[in-house]
Amino acid sequence: MTTTDIGDTAQDLNHVGVRGPALTVDGIRAEIAPVLSRIGASARDREHSRDYAFGDVRALADAGIALTGIALREGGAGGTVRDVTDVIIEVARADSNVAQALRGTFLLANQIAGREDIPLRSINLARLRARALFAGTGNERNGGAGGSVTTTARRVDGGYLIAGRKYYSTGGLYASYFSGSAVTEDGTNIGFTVPTDRAGVTRLDDFDAVGQRLTQSGSTVLDSVRVTDDEVVVVDESTPDNPWLGSFAQLYLAAVQAGIAARALDDAIWFVREHARPIKHSTATTSADDPYVRHTVGEIAARAQAARAVVLIGAESLQSVRGLTGDAARAAGAESAVTVAQAGVVAIESALQATQLVFDVGGGSITNREYGFDRHWRNSRTAANHNPRQWKAAVAGAYHLTGEEPPTTGLF
Repeated sequence: MTTTDIGDTAQDLNHVGVRGPALTVDGIRAEIAPVLSRIGASARDREHSRDYAFGDVRALADAGIALTGIALREGGAGGTVRDVTDVIIEVARADSNVAQALRGTFLLANQIAGREDIPLRSINLARLRARALFAGTGNERNGGAGGSVTTTARRVDGGYLIAGRKYYSTGGLYASYFSGSAVTEDGTNIGFTVPTDRAGVTRLDDFDAVGQRLTQSGSTVLDSVRVTDDEVVVVDESTPDNPWLGSFAQLYLAAVQAGIAARALDDAIWFVREHARPIKHSTATTSADDPYVRHTVGEIAARAQAARAVVLIGAESLQSVRGLTGDAARAAGAESAVTVAQAGVVAIESALQATQLVFDVGGGSITNREYGFDRHWRNSRTAANHNPRQWKAAVAGAYHLTGEEPPTTGLF
């Protein structure tokens, strides 16, 4: 079954079955391993030629990667948040662009796995079972305050016509569905999800950052896009027991950093073993025997380990919030949000340090463009700019000193 087989109504979607044998976390990891190997081997060349891994990303989707954390009874592999995060790190280790491009799909899957009350849950669960991929953003370059929305929704019979332009539409070219936000004529904020082939939806490859160039985080133009009433939800202004619903999204970014650090270590080891030569006054006969090279590789390894460790601690913290209600959910949610924020600080700084240390394991030749090692630092630096780590550290400090809860903006 492909995403084109999905019906347009909830009744049709609820009859989408589970593909093949029951999924397991180990089974998914085994199936995606050769795909990730191909993605990792082609990452450097694809960045140089701006070539997207459409076939391999489709293979990841078909393996059920987005279902890793969905319950067994709902057609998933029944994995924990840690299991999901471990998979994300491995994807980012192969190519952090691909990992980030899949972020929207994993965020939706995490919402479905953790909550029974999200709008359109059964429909989107069926879409995930059918191996659909998702992109979405509320972000705009409209000159207004951060988070302001100028995309409009004009009421027509049975739905709305959406007009506007979104930016940071991460994963948009891979996606089967696009989700966004708009403001109606009476000032109501709505969310909508439409197929990416809907008339009036145009996805542009215009993302132009120094790194993460192949994340497809450019523009989505919405030109009188027709959305029906059952594709629209009114933005919920109520406060849930755990209002820190953005914590997994932030953990995801930290996992991408951990994957980048792991790849920096892989490439440093490879270069030392296969290409590096000792400098003239070294007493070593091979670079692998040089004590300073060993020190550098050990430091890169320590940074990569630190990044992975804190991210997995954050994952376990998020898992512990599930199933809680009332005051217990709020207290655990605040603590978990701080834990994730701290993980973000350490993962970012570890990855930035690891990716620049790569160049200390070789001489001038390690900077050759044919290796493309500069992309690791550029990717880490670009991903780090999504949400300032200074804010994360300050919020964590306030929590520990005074018990002040983190903001509920989605950045913690």
